[in-house]
This record gives sequence, structure tokens and C-alpha cells, in this order.
Amino acid sequence: MTVITKKIQIKSRSENDILDITDKVSEVVKESKMENGAIIVFVVGSTAAITTIEYESGLRKDFPEMLSRLAPREIEYAHDNTWHDGNGHSHVRASLIGPSLAIPLIEGHLTLGTWQQIVLIELDTRPRERKIIVQMIGE
Repeated sequence: MTVITKKIQIKSRSENDILDITDKVSEVVKESKMENGAIIVFVVGSTAAITTIEYESGLRKDFPEMLSRLAPREIEYAHDNTWHDGNGHSHVRASLIGPSLAIPLIEGHLTLGTWQQIVLIELDTRPRERKIIVQMIGE
């Protein structure tokens, strides 16, 4: 069994920026020459998340609106009272989605559906440079 770890750097514009990273992850996997195993995609930081979505304009609008209903920006967060940085809602939203995703690798291909892309969702209130770890475990 082999373990290969690679890093991807990506810049976000601001809160609710949804970035399709499927091609970047696929490229790293292809370069590894790994055929079968599991791929873990993990974003470093507590105000961003990784998930899958159909990367189209309707869902890129719907997803942030859904998060606004679940963890509104306008309510009081103890985090903001402690740190005064105005991103308590960002931490809560990131925790709801999660920082990582596991994808089966079968015969050298990521097992994703036709309309399923890997996305980084920026939830912080300012532009960020994000480090994404892609760890491949297999043969």
C-alpha cells in the first residue's frame, strides 16, 4: 500500500466563493499513477469547506442562500464576542459542511457522478489563500 500526499494552493475572492477544484484534484491523482484506493481532499483552516456539488449557476446561488438560512450572519455568535472578527457564522457554516471528502479511486479514475464536481467553499468574510491537501492511499 502506498500513501502519496500533495498540496494545492488556491485563492478565493471572499465569502460564498465556490471554486470547482475537480480538475486540479484529478491532475494530482493522474500524476501519482495510482490505480486503486481512496483519495482524501482536505482544506486546511476552519472557515472553508470541501464538498461535491453540481457546479452550475443555480446551485452556486442556492447553496449560499441555504447556508444563510441555517447559520445567519445577522445573529449573535459567542465567537464574535470573543474575537471581534465578525466571522462566527463562517466557522459554524464550515463545521456544518466539513473540511474533507473521501473519493474512491477505481482504475485510475475518481469515482464521481456525471454532474458531481469537487468544490472548495470559502466561508470567511475576506479573500484567502487556501491550502488543500490531497492524500492518496492505495496501489
